[in-house]
Amino acid sequence: MNESVSRRSAIASVSTASAAAVVSVAAGLSDRLGRAEAASAEGMKGRVNHSVCKWCYGKIPLEDLCKAAKGIGLSSIELLGPEDWPILRKYDLTCAMPNGAGYGIERGWNRFEHHDGLVESYSNLIPRVADAGLDKIICFSGNRAGLDDEKGVENCSIGLKRLMPLAEKHNVTVVMELLNSKVNHKDYQCDHTAWGAELCKRVGSERFKLLYDIYHMQIMEGDMIATIKKYHPYIAHYHTGGVPGRAEIDDSQEIYYPAVMKAILDTGFKGFVAQEFVPKKPDVLASLKQGVRICDV
Repeated sequence: MNESVSRRSAIASVSTASAAAVVSVAAGLSDRLGRAEAASAEGMKGRVNHSVCKWCYGKIPLEDLCKAAKGIGLSSIELLGPEDWPILRKYDLTCAMPNGAGYGIERGWNRFEHHDGLVESYSNLIPRVADAGLDKIICFSGNRAGLDDEKGVENCSIGLKRLMPLAEKHNVTVVMELLNSKVNHKDYQCDHTAWGAELCKRVGSERFKLLYDIYHMQIMEGDMIATIKKYHPYIAHYHTGGVPGRAEIDDSQEIYYPAVMKAILDTGFKGFVAQEFVPKKPDVLASLKQGVRICDV
């Protein structure tokens, strides 16, 4: 599977999605369903809110993945749009990180020429997210394309500040993902935690945070436990993945996930951790279950 292409497709703009698909999704799912549902799965400790990114399991129909999710210990399936949220609700699942709006990963908030379109599309989607009882939405910096990092953070902050009054009104947190620019997303600008934290400071709203992708940040900067401890006030969500190759997070790769997860919990984090590895083993649901158990510290 081409990870970059598949993921770009999964988070494509949903600004034209029908608002009617959202109405039936009840409010207040994210925190309430998290640890309580996880604890109901056999052997789960209940300290972590577990989620999974649907794009990694593209061959499994969403309803089938929903049926499997509860027994595995998941309370969320994410990177989905409004048309899918009612299906999650049918199985008492939430969408901890909905798809974003706008132009995708490469064309983001770091360019003034994108701001009007991004503000319009996110302004249409944020109320739908809130009406569905969800409280986060993903966004991206865009690629550098010759733009230096100082100018990039300045441009992003100017655009995002335009969106914050609406996000604050609806209690929806806009979350920018940290991605590696070395392997998967060449030239992506928000590729270091310090850059993302500086952007959070400049935006100056509790409704703008970071998605710390453990896979991506291991590739870009390592030193994850110290980084998480230092920057945790700016982090609202986590993703997993085995390094190298974004495969299973077992002992075939270099990250010791139990220690990373313990560091996350030690910060007082109560959000979601989503499995975002692409299984290489034939039994993909067994791999997912294994990943959840490894992270259930």
